[in-house]
Amino acid sequence: MKITKLLTSAVITLLMTFTAGAHEAQSTGSQANMPQLSVQLWSVKEDLKQDFKGTLKQLAAMGFEGVEFAGEFGPYNNDAKGLKILLDNLGLKVSGAHVSFSQLEDENFNNTVAFYQALQTSILIVGWDIRAWDATKVDEIVNELIAADKKLAPLGMQTGFHNHGKEFGQFKSTTFWDHIATSTPNSVILQMDVGWVTFAGKDPIEYVKRYPGRTLTTHYKAKIPAGIQGKAPLIGQDVTNWHALIQTNMKIGGTLWLVVEQEEYPNGLTPLQAVKISKLGLDNIITELKASL
Repeated sequence: MKITKLLTSAVITLLMTFTAGAHEAQSTGSQANMPQLSVQLWSVKEDLKQDFKGTLKQLAAMGFEGVEFAGEFGPYNNDAKGLKILLDNLGLKVSGAHVSFSQLEDENFNNTVAFYQALQTSILIVGWDIRAWDATKVDEIVNELIAADKKLAPLGMQTGFHNHGKEFGQFKSTTFWDHIATSTPNSVILQMDVGWVTFAGKDPIEYVKRYPGRTLTTHYKAKIPAGIQGKAPLIGQDVTNWHALIQTNMKIGGTLWLVVEQEEYPNGLTPLQAVKISKLGLDNIITELKASL
């Protein structure tokens, strides 16, 4: 009888412990999975050319946790280790980089990989290629992404593709973007540019859901579709439902980084001023979202 009571007591204790742990996971899990915030350096490309270190210092002061490179390295073009030291001193990680297909070809592959491995990033996104909306050449994009994916996988790295607006043009019975997505393995990242998806008249939330786990990094850019009045291309002043999108990125997209990108500078704002306003807008949205979870 004593043994039975002891066993019953032990089982009850274990169940209580498990239940408490489950409740704790439910209450904290959503916030624990909040992606980190990065900035695409194309947003401030002219500032970088004039003052590379100073511009990075200003971005770090805005509270960004990472940066995404797009070919501008200031005085560090051939000094990835020195660049890593600078970033470490500023408290910045490298969320990824935009590269070209030529940088992933055999003759350039080793140098490209070595440079970004020194920066401790594993995500190399092809940021632009006009073949992506050419019906006669889009499959070249598909084949090159598959080839790059196979070469990078053994190194613990990934490639991916970044959309603009034209990838959402009609191709066969779907769009160019959907064709690229469905023709490449799930390990190929679909780096959605929210602004361009919105501008093309598509729903970014639906596109995250359409390809689960593939938006590991997402460009958070505000862009206003034609005909919309009273809005600005700044996060929090635009038309995107950022609250719902963040939750979808977290729950379905597998998103690790929200990458702020600013390509328009309304009302006479400088690039750095516009980036700061979008960052503050995103901060407010995240604060509201956390409070509601």
